Amino acid sequence: MELLLLLIYSVIVWLVFFKFKWLPWTFVSQVIVITLPIIGIVALLLLANVYAPSSSDARVMNYVVQVVPRVSGRVVEVPVQPNSAVKKGDVLFRIDPESARLEVDGLKARVREADAKVAGARAIEQQLSLEKKTAQGRRASVAARLNLARRRVQQHKVLTANGSGNKFDLQQVEAEVRNLEGELAAANAAVGQVDQKLGSRTEDGTLVDLAQAEAGREQARATLADAEWRLKETVTYAPADGTVVNLQLRAGSYAAALPISPVMSFVEDEQYVVAFFNQNELHQVQPGDEAEVTLLTFPNRVIKCHVESVVWATGQGQIPISGVLPETGAEALPAGRYAVTLKIEKEQGDKVLPAGARGHAAIYTQSFHPVHILRKVILRVGTKLDWLVLKLH
Repeated sequence: MELLLLLIYSVIVWLVFFKFKWLPWTFVSQVIVITLPIIGIVALLLLANVYAPSSSDARVMNYVVQVVPRVSGRVVEVPVQPNSAVKKGDVLFRIDPESARLEVDGLKARVREADAKVAGARAIEQQLSLEKKTAQGRRASVAARLNLARRRVQQHKVLTANGSGNKFDLQQVEAEVRNLEGELAAANAAVGQVDQKLGSRTEDGTLVDLAQAEAGREQARATLADAEWRLKETVTYAPADGTVVNLQLRAGSYAAALPISPVMSFVEDEQYVVAFFNQNELHQVQPGDEAEVTLLTFPNRVIKCHVESVVWATGQGQIPISGVLPETGAEALPAGRYAVTLKIEKEQGDKVLPAGARGHAAIYTQSFHPVHILRKVILRVGTKLDWLVLKLH
């Protein structure tokens, strides 16, 4: 762009001073002609660096998932191939589910047994309630008969004292009273025994035996749910659309549920571009600003983006937590650059960019739009030069 502007300026100078000789070619005019383009180009570049900053370090970033099985076991199937594209939900690999399936079947039987215990405990509670009502009814009947027998004893005592009755009838009624008193004591004991069984309850009023049976059932159900989850996790699915790389897994190998030993890497298709700028280049940049990116991988292609965020932090802004005092060397470290996250526009198509591709980026702020043209021309000329492979071997 600067060269084009110099050529245009040279043509104008030739026309004015040599072709048509509208102005004399003196020492003063020579100084002005030479100085003016230098000042103009320097000022234009300085303004472009502020209102249309550029970076020579732009990188394509993808989210990478280290795939680790959730359960351990022998691998029976790996239907994906290395460096192959897969869709979200596709099967990545399967672990032998037989052991987990047997465990699930056993726990289902345990849950059925726990359900039966709960049903039995509820039946016992209903039976105890019925026994209590029966014992209370029997006690009430015996108490009524006892009261009647006691009144008859009093009557026979009066008759015997008056000579109207005989002692045998009195003794017979007194014996009946003693028998009824024994029956009443037995009935009271039966009611007390049932009350004692029904009185063994938890804080929420549930019978202890029933609460224990329900707790056992819930524990069995929880264990079954965990086993069913582990059975389900014997099949690992793709977490998103992406590509399988660094595939180390084969059918017959053993996969361990250890975070330190992933069996493959999964590169998601979702990606963004990170460009690094000097610290004094970003004071005019705001989220949403237009941006463009060119990559060495795709010469003569300009990728439209927009600023998603500016990461206002670097590693130099953090002091490690340790017992060692910070080092203050004689020579200061160079100022770290700030990263700007650029989101690729959807209009660019569904083509996935290579993860790790590098190139140049430019941001067009909301001010001083004329310098945007200069930056766009420079960016496009640079990406055309990417066709050149400068190697001698």
